[in-house]
Amino acid sequence: MTLTFEDFPQGHFGSFGPQHVTREEIVGFAAEFDPQPMHLDEEAARASMLNGLSGSGWHLCSLMMRMLFDGFIGGTASLGSPGVNEVRWISPLRPGDDLMLDVEVVEARVSRSRPATGIVTFKCVVRNAAGETLCEMISPIIVERREGRGG
Repeated sequence: MTLTFEDFPQGHFGSFGPQHVTREEIVGFAAEFDPQPMHLDEEAARASMLNGLSGSGWHLCSLMMRMLFDGFIGGTASLGSPGVNEVRWISPLRPGDDLMLDVEVVEARVSRSRPATGIVTFKCVVRNAAGETLCEMISPIIVERREGRGG
């Protein structure tokens, strides 16, 4: 069954994960996309304000997107997103972290310009196994309405 706009009432939507993160994944992502010393080198990372090797915030966002897709977006009548309203990196992503993603629908409204669609705004919170919040994101997606899909 494909999820449509009507399947996203305000409130807690779901929890997804865990997603395990290895040192090799952190360093590999950083080497290709964000080669700052705190993401690549243990000694440099210990000397940084992060006090140890940490994953790039962009790596964390990529992992969150994967968890969102696997969790529900892959089965949603999503037409894409107009952008991200807010991303906050709160605590570092560390090697060995097991990530959990909590998703809340903060707003769901029918589009004024395209009434066959709705705009669903999600607040996504990634935590590690200790319950520390690592990242928060607020982002809308455009979703087909059931009546726009022919029933």
